[in-house]
Amino acid sequence: MKTKRWLITALLAALAAAQAQEPVDVLRQRLAERLSTPGEGGAATKGKPAAKAAPKPANAAKADGAKAVAVPWGYTGDIGPDRWAELAPQNKLCAVGTRQSPIDIRDTLAVDQEPIAFDYRASAFSVLDNGHTIQVNVAPGNGLTVMGRRYELVEFHFHRPGEERINGHQFEMAVHLTHKDAQGRLATVAVLLERGRDDKPHPFIQTVWANLPLEKGEALQAQAQLDLNQLLPAERGYYTYMGSLTEPPCTEGVLWLVMRQPVALSGQQIGVFARLYPMNARPLQAGSGRLIKESLGAAP
Repeated sequence: MKTKRWLITALLAALAAAQAQEPVDVLRQRLAERLSTPGEGGAATKGKPAAKAAPKPANAAKADGAKAVAVPWGYTGDIGPDRWAELAPQNKLCAVGTRQSPIDIRDTLAVDQEPIAFDYRASAFSVLDNGHTIQVNVAPGNGLTVMGRRYELVEFHFHRPGEERINGHQFEMAVHLTHKDAQGRLATVAVLLERGRDDKPHPFIQTVWANLPLEKGEALQAQAQLDLNQLLPAERGYYTYMGSLTEPPCTEGVLWLVMRQPVALSGQQIGVFARLYPMNARPLQAGSGRLIKESLGAAP
């Protein structure tokens, strides 16, 4: 504090000198005299050397409360899908991976697969606009079992247009339900959404849209409940293949379960999402000779 007061005094003296239009040599002399004077703000105080400033800790940024900033990414321009791998080292699979998603689902192998055992129930939920999509977080207790493994629902979110295609056909939208098992392995259920009758809005989607938050990054806890069984199509046949996350870091080893039968939304419901995210779909990725199985399941 003493040093700060001395510097202020020196600056005021300099200003006064300038206002009086004193010669520069006189101003320099006055400043030199102040710097050499022992005492407050001088080079020494009572014959003691000035105290050295404490070194700043190596983790000064953290000590100052600085926070790590996530690398931004998006769907267009310099942060679009073709640049994801360049944005951060952990995104390298976005460029070099051989099991990437989404894909055009075609040339499938029809087999008698077990049905997906969905274990969904009416649950509390919150809705988050995370800057890339609308994400819905559902209370624990929802999950599915397939191929002898149990996966718990983590969250679900929306894409427009639908990222995956069926024999070249692209859908208006898709919802991806992300699940994880006890070992951290991921399984994503994709429900394809198509435009239906405008006088028949989908009640499940209507509940989600009614709870959209007003601000990005702030989840809105809904006062209602959601039953994910209402989102699933009546016919439970599905396609399955091994792929990846469709957003950075494009992690591979994801089991994809794509429902064959689409679900209808009203045009107004599609328009609500389009106002927020006109396009948030990753382009198709190479099939790379992957096996795609098709299960013609019966209605539950």
